[in-house]
Amino acid sequence: MRHARSVRTLALTATGGLAAGCSGGVQSALDPAGPAAERIALLAWVLFGLFGLIFLAVLLATWLAIRGPPAVRARLAGTGTVWVGGIALPIFTLTGLLGYGVWLTHAGVALRGGVPFRVEVVGEQWWWRVIYLNEDGQRIASANEIRIPVGVPVEFTLKSADVIHSFWVPALGGKVDMVPGHTTRLRVMADRAGIFRGQCAEYCGGPHALMALEVVAMPPEEHRQWLHDEAAAAAEPQSDAARQGRSLFQSAGCGACHAIRGTDAAGTIGPDLTHVGSRRSLAGVTLPNDKASLIRWIRDNQHVKPENLMLPYRNFTQTEIDALATYLAGLK
Repeated sequence: MRHARSVRTLALTATGGLAAGCSGGVQSALDPAGPAAERIALLAWVLFGLFGLIFLAVLLATWLAIRGPPAVRARLAGTGTVWVGGIALPIFTLTGLLGYGVWLTHAGVALRGGVPFRVEVVGEQWWWRVIYLNEDGQRIASANEIRIPVGVPVEFTLKSADVIHSFWVPALGGKVDMVPGHTTRLRVMADRAGIFRGQCAEYCGGPHALMALEVVAMPPEEHRQWLHDEAAAAAEPQSDAARQGRSLFQSAGCGACHAIRGTDAAGTIGPDLTHVGSRRSLAGVTLPNDKASLIRWIRDNQHVKPENLMLPYRNFTQTEIDALATYLAGLK
């Protein structure tokens, strides 16, 4: 009875772990939103199913080796079982899985006729520089959020500005490393509208765990209008507080690191802030994007995201921080 209970416990543990790992969500490889991710999810389910059967076979063999008839136990202890179960079966199984996996994932996303939409993504410590290339060849800078049209093939051009990063949006495609000095490409397509979370999947030091991004898939017409608006210069401040915030932004030297199109700020060290107020989040999906979060980030960014490279601005009064946050929140 004790042996039977042990086998039962092992089976329940494995089943529970598998169920916990298969839950869907905004960052799940098992909840695909595009053809490339669907192939990866299918391969994952094939692996789960096959290895589940193998696990059950191992449990059965273990039980028979302990509780089975003497003849069966003797056969399991023989060299034939080692050759078949320990050598031939793994070679056959792993070779078949390798061939199937290469065949399944090699097809990628069908992009016949060219790639209608391109996005350049540069991994930096510890945020994502995003550059859209529109039909006129204009480069439109953004950060930590990527908006793509639904049903349109998209090619990500992936680069790194410092160390090895890795671009991974599980709902849309597989993980692709970003190596300094090299350019890699990932082709995906979203087949439904939604918001899909991504993550740097290669340890890059410091606050690596807080280096996330969001991909927002939008209907094509809506995306076209959004891209047109994104290419425009920054909005003019509409209140006295916002105008004071713009003056502080300029006088404090924020423009040495950040760019705001339509102003003298043209820095390239940090994220482009031209339309920062319209993004869903701040600091690589660390904070929701609202005025309170902007105040917290300006005042206390090292506690929010330790070791990030933004300088502390402790010389601002609370009134000045409030005005600066009002200006940035209005950049939509």
